[in-house]
Amino acid sequence: MNFTLSSKPISSIKADSIVVALPEKGEWPATTQQVDEALGGLLGQLEKSGDISGKRGSCQLIPLTGQPWSRVLVVGTGADKDRTPTNFRKVITAAIGQIKDGIAPHALIALADTSTTGDEQASSESNRLNLIGRALEEQLYTFTDYKSEKPAARKLKKVTVAASAASKPLKSAFELGLATGKGMNFTRDLGNTPPNICHPTWLAEQAEQMAKDYDGLKTEILDEEQMKALGMNTLLAVSAGSAQPARLIIMEYRGGKPKDKPYVLVGKGITFDTGGISLKPGEGMDEMKYDMGGSASVFGAMKVLAETQPKINVVAVIAAAENMPSGDATRPGDIVTSMSGQTVEILNTDAEGRLVLCDALTYVKRFDPEVVIDLATLTGACIIALGHHASGLLSNDDQLASELLASGERACDRAWRLPLWDEYQSQLDSNFADMQNIGGRPAGTITAACFLSRFTKEYRWAHLDIAGTAWHSGKAKGSSGRPVPLLVDYLMSHAQQ
Repeated sequence: MNFTLSSKPISSIKADSIVVALPEKGEWPATTQQVDEALGGLLGQLEKSGDISGKRGSCQLIPLTGQPWSRVLVVGTGADKDRTPTNFRKVITAAIGQIKDGIAPHALIALADTSTTGDEQASSESNRLNLIGRALEEQLYTFTDYKSEKPAARKLKKVTVAASAASKPLKSAFELGLATGKGMNFTRDLGNTPPNICHPTWLAEQAEQMAKDYDGLKTEILDEEQMKALGMNTLLAVSAGSAQPARLIIMEYRGGKPKDKPYVLVGKGITFDTGGISLKPGEGMDEMKYDMGGSASVFGAMKVLAETQPKINVVAVIAAAENMPSGDATRPGDIVTSMSGQTVEILNTDAEGRLVLCDALTYVKRFDPEVVIDLATLTGACIIALGHHASGLLSNDDQLASELLASGERACDRAWRLPLWDEYQSQLDSNFADMQNIGGRPAGTITAACFLSRFTKEYRWAHLDIAGTAWHSGKAKGSSGRPVPLLVDYLMSHAQQ
């Protein structure tokens, strides 16, 4: 697919389709006015007669003759006061949904001059171009690797996006949006790959391939023997029941100054989670291939960095394992010593994500991190608390938490902060070890983060529980690519300009 940004007058850009915005109330964007003038006031007449609507997400395709465009797609953008970046993204999604499988080989999207609400950055044309670029990649995604009959190729081959100027900031914003969409799609590819293919060794191979593809990336893989020598016994307790060996994957992107402390991303990479001896119910267990969603998001973010080359140092650490029941599997009641030296009584082998993460969180201290952010499909309790709209956020640093929340708002990839109070820590008390790996049903997301917090006391840390946001169920089943946009926004906001 060919995506380009153009600041030429839209009347001089020939395309099979042009997409324009129609607000429910308020002044029309300049591009809509220009198209209406070229059509002799047709859009105004159609709005007055009720044949087109400014209701958010409504779409109407109108055939044309004697114009630079063969048809115009009018998309409703709602009322000015309600047009948040999130609602604007819904408009873009609706428009792309109409053109992606149509007959037009070339589409011109003239939506970036539509006003949006929010602070200066969120309401800027740059942010809108970023969202358009990301949505183009995201909405045109398909995953057909394992279908014997491939769908017919789309007729749409080229998309031109209209911008007010040919400035470097606008171009960079659009290109970052495209790169973010590509990163999301890489995350989705990894998540959607079946677990008989996507196991820890395969995941490590993807990291090694990325290092070959991008000069700015360096990859190191630790095997089980190396992890055992480091004392990573909680991680290895999870992989003990599987024929697939665990891997610790380390990727480094060094775009900043050598002395700059790295931002560290830690991903939970459980490539399939049966629950182990604490076996999950069979219904819906196929979706446990998405239990490596945290690691997939880290992969996606690293791909964006490699593509865009920002001036920042980032280290990714992925704890990859498969959680299976067998004669060698860890039992409920087993006690293991973590890399930190703290002992853990494993009362539930299905609370395995925190076991692989705690050793990874101890390991990353060697990088002297600026901050550490871990990502994990950690608790079903997070879905009960927040549904599928927001990722759960817990942190030992208020500033870090605030910055991540702000990034989520700007990127339309929201998170919501939950408390990490000391009062919850006692739920992890064990009669036989330093702690147990579950804290009971009350506040399950919080006690899981409390467990992780015991391994993160030496640096600024945030935990993103993405159990409700990493994938979709039902008819639209598949990886979502979240929270790659949040991560990218946060890291780019800290990159040197």
